[in-house]
Amino acid sequence: MRVQVAALALGMAAVSAAHGQQAQGDRSTEQMLRQLFPAAAAYSARRGSPPHYEAYAAATASGPPVGIAVWTTDLDPLERGYDGPIKILVGLDMRGRLAGVIVADHHEPYGYFSVDLPAFAAGFKGKSVRDPFVVGQDVDAVSRATLTVTSATRAIRNSARRAATALIPPSR
Repeated sequence: MRVQVAALALGMAAVSAAHGQQAQGDRSTEQMLRQLFPAAAAYSARRGSPPHYEAYAAATASGPPVGIAVWTTDLDPLERGYDGPIKILVGLDMRGRLAGVIVADHHEPYGYFSVDLPAFAAGFKGKSVRDPFVVGQDVDAVSRATLTVTSATRAIRNSARRAATALIPPSR
């Protein structure tokens, strides 16, 4: 009986680790940038202050960017989920609207039914940095994952707002 319980616990831990360790597997940053900005022809290397990537319409990476992307762990490094930081790539168009978010890495024991769900990331697409980003109001809540979802939402909101303030010129 003890052996069966131990085997079951070990199996459950392996499944949880496989789901929570790295939401996007071994995808490169460029692949994730392509997902956030599919119409862009070129992307910059990570640069600037705050550290960010730029997406360009022209293949020569010239002209003004059509979007920017930042890592939440760069702009809001103290925000933590249930079991540590949640690394999310946040894409913004040049009007301050979220092009999307990609959960790239986290170590949440229950991540596979919270921030890993496609619906979690999809809920941010098109949001303005001026939106409230409140779980249960304009961000969908996930049962049993409140801490993780709330923390990830705060990291996305804070990072998007900081990036927009620093990198997006005010509209006229």
